Amino acid sequence: MKIMILGANGFIGRRILNRLSPNHQVLACSLHPDIMPQAGYRFETIDMLDYTALLAMTSEFQPDVIINGSALSAVDYCEQHPEEAYAMNVTAVKHLAEYSRAHACRLIHLSTDFVFRGDASTAYTETDAPNPVNYYGKTKQWSEETISQLCTDYAIARVEVVYGLPLPGQHGNIVQLVKTRLENGQGLRVVSDQFRSPTFVEDIAWAIEQLLSSQHQGIYHICGSETLSVADIAHRVAKHFHLDASLIEAVTTEKMNEATPRPPFTPMSVEKAQQAFGYQPSTLEEGFKEWN
Repeated sequence: MKIMILGANGFIGRRILNRLSPNHQVLACSLHPDIMPQAGYRFETIDMLDYTALLAMTSEFQPDVIINGSALSAVDYCEQHPEEAYAMNVTAVKHLAEYSRAHACRLIHLSTDFVFRGDASTAYTETDAPNPVNYYGKTKQWSEETISQLCTDYAIARVEVVYGLPLPGQHGNIVQLVKTRLENGQGLRVVSDQFRSPTFVEDIAWAIEQLLSSQHQGIYHICGSETLSVADIAHRVAKHFHLDASLIEAVTTEKMNEATPRPPFTPMSVEKAQQAFGYQPSTLEEGFKEWN
């Protein structure tokens, strides 16, 4: 199978690349040069906002599947730069969707829990209506709607609070951030009233491999099964790695005074993915083993 991976240097994209390249013909694409060059795939630099170049490369490779792991996901930045966020998260996706429809190419797109408002009392399902509280969430909702309207063969994987051991050249994630700060004796403030389902990055790569099959159509929630506050996550990191939890200051969203609103409660049900292809998410402690 010929697979094109966009965002292949990213935290999720690289894990997908590493998983799929041994068994498929892979074109890996990213804005910057390959962070871990190795045999087994072709790597090309590409700017997702250069639509002419993007579609030219896609047409030249003629993939059976496009996996879009590229996005502008910094919540505050998206709020402050809406035009750039829209171009990256919506317009570029529209071009991919149009290519997918025209060339009978399957499109797999990564989305987010931030499409939800966060006012639920139980885990969101795929049939719950999106209603984002910030511009980043809106762009991801619009990207989902664009794909569902234009594509005939697609899967959308919503993920949240992704963690795992960063590879060389990658930014950290919440677990790495907490671990590093506590190891260095630095305090940190975390919110106690925002609840998520932290997701081990390797679980996402495994799920994307299952979604290569065209029998799996539509939206799937690919996340952890635990409902934890951000403060809970930080304390679990401290406990597992025997670090000083007294350095963790848990505060409310109001006291955190974030520049951009975040939804307070976005755990997502994984029942659909479990039934469709046997998805079994890792616990935090199982994911922590990458650091051992």
